[in-house]
Amino acid sequence: MGNVIIIAILAVIVLVGLSSTLKHFKGEGGCCGGGGSIKENKKLSEPAIGEKMIRIEGMHCENCKNSVEHAVNRIEGAVCKVNLRKKTAKVTYSREIDDEELIRAIENLDFKVEAITK
Repeated sequence: MGNVIIIAILAVIVLVGLSSTLKHFKGEGGCCGGGGSIKENKKLSEPAIGEKMIRIEGMHCENCKNSVEHAVNRIEGAVCKVNLRKKTAKVTYSREIDDEELIRAIENLDFKVEAITK
């Protein structure tokens, strides 16, 4: 009887862990301490002159997405929208922004910029 109880407890632990893992890889969990981030909708104050697509590795959840958007949105003249599933960020800008400035903002969050295209 004792073995059955132990096996049942272990099965519950495995199921909870598996559920959390699946949420994590779907980008639904708060793997990075997320869940309480404030969503901001920044708009450019001047007309947009271009867009850049940034391929980012290392984002897993809504908090990762919000962190990248917040970091890029802090750059004057830039507005960022992250697609977590595609692991991309679309940056619309109203002034020329050097790729290095974007890379620095994102990689300071411990993500890896793989490519930037116009």
